[in-house]
Amino acid sequence: MQPFPWDEAIGLGLGVLRLSPAQFWAMTPRELAFAIRAARGVVPEPIDRTSLDNLIQKFPDRAEAPL
Repeated sequence: MQPFPWDEAIGLGLGVLRLSPAQFWAMTPRELAFAIRAARGVVPEPIDRTSLDNLIQKFPDRAEAPL
């Protein structure tokens, strides 16, 4: 498990949401998550490896040379 991204959370809370430090530290993690989601929108989950492989097959980086 990765550690909690405090630098990003504090930056979003103080810089983007413009909360005071007291307001930021008084928030619950759930309140902070809802506030960030309201400001940034919902971030979709990354695709899985199988979906990525399918996209790579369907849309290769290089077009094949015509025969």
